[in-house]
Amino acid sequence: MLDDRAKLLLKALVERYIADGQPIGSRTLSRASGMDLSPATIRNVMADLEELGLIASPHTSAGRIPTAKGYRLFVDTMLTVQRDPLISPPLAPEQPQKVIANAANLLSNLSQFVGVVMAPRRTSVFRHIEFLRLSERRFLVIIVSPEGDVQNRVIFTDIDHSQSQLIEAANFLNANYAGLAMEQVRERLKSEVDALRGEIGTLMQAAVNVGSEGEAQDEVVISGERNLLSVSDFSSDMGNLRRAFDLFEQKTQILRLMDFSSQAEGVRIYIGGESQVVPFEELSIVSSPYEVDGKVVGTLGVIGPTRMPYDRMIQIVDITSKLVSNALSHRR
Repeated sequence: MLDDRAKLLLKALVERYIADGQPIGSRTLSRASGMDLSPATIRNVMADLEELGLIASPHTSAGRIPTAKGYRLFVDTMLTVQRDPLISPPLAPEQPQKVIANAANLLSNLSQFVGVVMAPRRTSVFRHIEFLRLSERRFLVIIVSPEGDVQNRVIFTDIDHSQSQLIEAANFLNANYAGLAMEQVRERLKSEVDALRGEIGTLMQAAVNVGSEGEAQDEVVISGERNLLSVSDFSSDMGNLRRAFDLFEQKTQILRLMDFSSQAEGVRIYIGGESQVVPFEELSIVSSPYEVDGKVVGTLGVIGPTRMPYDRMIQIVDITSKLVSNALSHRR
């Protein structure tokens, strides 16, 4: 456990480092903390904090910088968020994809870091389905949504089907399952497929599996990656910058993190190096879920260096999640 003096010094060190980006020496820390302590006392406290893994000493400096563990303690127990007026333009209730893109740009512009928005989960409901034989055991599935969107996918089956069999399968699906979500169709087919001819049932299952793929492809919209080029923590280390851009390009880890964040209430902060969801030490993510008509449908956030002004990022993410919720809800 840290005593009050150690907590105050750690808080002052983190705040000073976030503001200046330079390792903090005992003299600077004495002034920043406003505490009447001798340099020797401050050095002793800093040595204790370093032993606890809360701060570290870069090789090139006698000063100290916070570690991921130090940032975590600061964020969890010492951070006070000032509710200063935050000027941000409203998000118009437009098409969901445009709202999402505008939100990512807004997050990036306000934070000067990277804005990330996970688009609302989509449920694949079909109004009409058709099969077209392309070649032996190779077929085109045409799925029309209630809104008129058309999805075309090629499927391969273990056995061949004639065009008359394809028409039979499509007619059965359209007559019995049109208007249902693909997941519902899949569940019903599990119990009803035995009553169908085996090869037709297998074909239907393949088509439903293809239609369901759209549900899992939650899109992540990312804006402002180039902002990291002006962040000294990255511009001075091409290895860190390359890893960050690899993360944005692959999107898989970001999607997993944003999906995990949607299960939490309010703003969450993930600090680099402390878990598998944040891939390396130099990045932190401030995220929040957003809602449509009171139901959580996605997540958004800001990705930046661990040396970010967390209080301001919390405000930016919090207000943007509310703007997105309002825009998507009012559109309905």
